[in-house]
Amino acid sequence: MHLVRPATAADIPAVRTLVLTRSAWLEARQMPSWRESADHVAGQAENTDGTMWVLTEETSGRIIGCTTVQQETPPWGWTEHELAEPADYLYTTVTDPADRAHRPGTLLALWAVDRAARQGRAWVRRGCMFPGLVRYYETQGFSLMHEVQRTNHRVYLMARKAEELPEVVAALRPEGSHVTGI
Repeated sequence: MHLVRPATAADIPAVRTLVLTRSAWLEARQMPSWRESADHVAGQAENTDGTMWVLTEETSGRIIGCTTVQQETPPWGWTEHELAEPADYLYTTVTDPADRAHRPGTLLALWAVDRAARQGRAWVRRGCMFPGLVRYYETQGFSLMHEVQRTNHRVYLMARKAEELPEVVAALRPEGSHVTGI
């Protein structure tokens, strides 16, 4: 069983370690990593522009994933109509590769879809820079909406309709628990 809870300043060292662990995994596969951004990403535990949430093992409390949720979609790449719709925007999702069997990235994404619906949001949106991530996010029910050329890289903007997913909530919340952010 896993739990999702808001990150706190006390989580910064563990999130930094998580980012460095994921970076080493990426680098071993000749992929770009977040190593140089580890402190910045970990600092999002105190973010005022969004809320970082951590996915933890229920028994040990060890952080195995994190994502930051912002209630405002970045203005570039989306239509005026899309920007007018209430949506949560996910960014800086990082998971521990040692826990891949538990699909922590999918758990966080589906938790966000459920949470957005329960808060009256219409969509969950996210962006990425790699076609491989597009394919992975599509397995989570996200659809590619736009491709945008930014300064020196292409960004793939994705969205999924918010919906309540009681089975996800049940998997993340032991009976009677109140720490899920929902």
